[in-house]
Amino acid sequence: MFRKFLLVLFLFCFSNTALAYRGANIFAYPRPVPESKIFNQYGQAFQLKDFAGDFLIIVFWSKTCIPCIRELDDLNAFVKKTQDNNIKVILVSPHEDWQTEGEQLSFLKKYGGVNLDFYTDKKSALATDFGIFTSPHTVLVNDSSMEIGRIRGAVDWDKEDIIEYIYTIKAQN
Repeated sequence: MFRKFLLVLFLFCFSNTALAYRGANIFAYPRPVPESKIFNQYGQAFQLKDFAGDFLIIVFWSKTCIPCIRELDDLNAFVKKTQDNNIKVILVSPHEDWQTEGEQLSFLKKYGGVNLDFYTDKKSALATDFGIFTSPHTVLVNDSSMEIGRIRGAVDWDKEDIIEYIYTIKAQN
């Protein structure tokens, strides 16, 4: 047991991947996701379990968050590179951030997020149920709709080592 711990610690400390993801927190055991609803641009309600079968990368963001805006283009590139691998990226922002349904589409187009699926979180119910009060904040959910980890802060999503890291996490979970 102790040797296993030392091996994991060694690999973590000396792997480039581990160093690149200091903000990632992958849980030892998956957790159930909250049942709060999020809403698409047409007002349709969804729960995270509705996405079962896909590995979800849920990015909680806000249009007033500069790091969030900066990562939209990278997230868009990530989606293009991983679209055929059952990885789904969804953006979740506070419903109150948007005046009209089309406003979010225009915003994403302006900042390079045209291929991103977006949802709003009425009264920040889902964010609150996750205990998320800052953005950007990413929640990783396996294809069985169980939360497996989180990443706090912005990520350079279109870098190859990040993509490989996500594939590794997906394969392990």
